[in-house]
Amino acid sequence: MVENTRLIELIGVSKDFDGTQALTDINLYIRKREFITLLGPSGCGKTTMLRIIGGFEYPTQGQVLFEGKDLTAVPPYKRRINTVFQKYALFPHLNVYDNIAFGLKLKKMPRDQIEARVKRMLKLVKMTGYEKRGVEQLSGGQQQRIAIARALVNEPEVLLLDEPLGALDLKLRKAMQLELKAMQQQLGITFIYVTHDQEEALTMSDTIVVMKDGRIQQVGDSKRIYDEPKNAFVADFIGESNILQGTMIQDELVSFCGQKFPCVDSGFGEDQPVDVVVRPEDIMIVGEDVGMLTGRVISTLFKGVHYEMMVEAGGFRWKVHSTTMQPEGSQVGLSIVPFNIHIMHRSTEPETRGDED
Repeated sequence: MVENTRLIELIGVSKDFDGTQALTDINLYIRKREFITLLGPSGCGKTTMLRIIGGFEYPTQGQVLFEGKDLTAVPPYKRRINTVFQKYALFPHLNVYDNIAFGLKLKKMPRDQIEARVKRMLKLVKMTGYEKRGVEQLSGGQQQRIAIARALVNEPEVLLLDEPLGALDLKLRKAMQLELKAMQQQLGITFIYVTHDQEEALTMSDTIVVMKDGRIQQVGDSKRIYDEPKNAFVADFIGESNILQGTMIQDELVSFCGQKFPCVDSGFGEDQPVDVVVRPEDIMIVGEDVGMLTGRVISTLFKGVHYEMMVEAGGFRWKVHSTTMQPEGSQVGLSIVPFNIHIMHRSTEPETRGDED
């Protein structure tokens, strides 16, 4: 259960690398027991932010607070934070047991306590019985589990994970997503996770922070980020979207593709330019005579659980997902219910995390 207590706060954090701005005025808080994901394309600043939280980089401007105390200049080894990197950095000359126990031995912890903790971690990551195995004999997924166990055995209050599943195949990656979330809930510690994989973020996170060009674009839970994107970048990056320009005629009425459509959005004013977002799965293919728009199917692709069709209608090329296939060249109608039309301001400012969360 996520607590409302703010564990970590970034206040006005910026980072400059030799004249290149990696982060700009980041304001973000992270709660106790939260699984929060920093999501964005390569170069957006998510790993830089993670490294600043871990103490591997220091901000050019701003502060990092931990339980209200300034942590900005505190070195990594003095923070109650551990990190799991994409390259697991296991010691090849040590077996599984000694890799996990390494940090505890440095602290000169009694042998019986080390053994108890290592056994607990092996059970947690489902690797009991592998104690004497050399790490180079393990699969990629097993190595990743040992890297997580080594980070967790020190009982950190926060675990940082920098794209730890990036080297795994798709099936194993999906399985590990569920296992990581289960571990986090069982241990009750804060996970700060970095990825560029939208599905991964939506599957695992209590909160997602979407980033672009060193700035936060939107903060929210998976449903809010998917259903109510803050701007066109978020709508396009999270899942698949049809994004087109329209005009908000009045509350709950928008015009695009030469037609007027009822919607559920309000507060945009009258005759205002807006961006309109419609998800491919929210478009219904119907008969020409009953469609809100009519058009022609120009391509059909089978995607396993649905068909993906491109339909030219109203001067726009729509991406439509449906379990019913329409052949190329067929004339169809498209229908969209008001709830599935999402309206955004044409240009919006990046977001900071508000108290409503």
